[in-house]
Amino acid sequence: MSSPIKPPFTLETALAKVKAAQDAWNTRNPEIVAQAYTEDSQWRNRTEFFSGRAAIKEFLRRKWARELDYRLMKELWCYTGNRISVRFEYEWHDDRGQWYRTHGNEHWEFDDDGLMRRRDMSANDYPIAEADRRYRD
Repeated sequence: MSSPIKPPFTLETALAKVKAAQDAWNTRNPEIVAQAYTEDSQWRNRTEFFSGRAAIKEFLRRKWARELDYRLMKELWCYTGNRISVRFEYEWHDDRGQWYRTHGNEHWEFDDDGLMRRRDMSANDYPIAEADRRYRD
C-alpha cells in the first residue's frame, strides 16, 4: 500500500484522495478499504454508528453481501485543512435482480498521517431499471 495523501489538503490532493477512495471501494474488498481508516475510526452510515477497523470490515462484508455488483462514483464537494466532503452515487442490485441507485453525501476527517478518523454518511436508495444504469464495469 502506498503512503496516504496527508492533510492539509489542496485541490489537487483532495481530488486524489477522493479518487483513491472511489477506487478502493470499487474493489468491494473490506480488507483493502479498511486500510484507509484509523484503528479507532468513528463511522455513521445511515442509522448505524460504530468504530474501529474490525467493525468497518464487518459492515462492508454485510453491505456487499446485500448490495450485489456494486459500482460507485465519488465527487469532491469541498475541502479544508483535514476535512473533505463528497457527493456520491452508486448502483447495485439485490438477490432478486432489482437494481438500485443510491445518492448521498459523506463528510470525512483525517488524522495527520492521512488516515480517516471520522466518516459521516447519509444516503437514499431508489429502484431503477437495469437499462437505466450509469455505472458499469
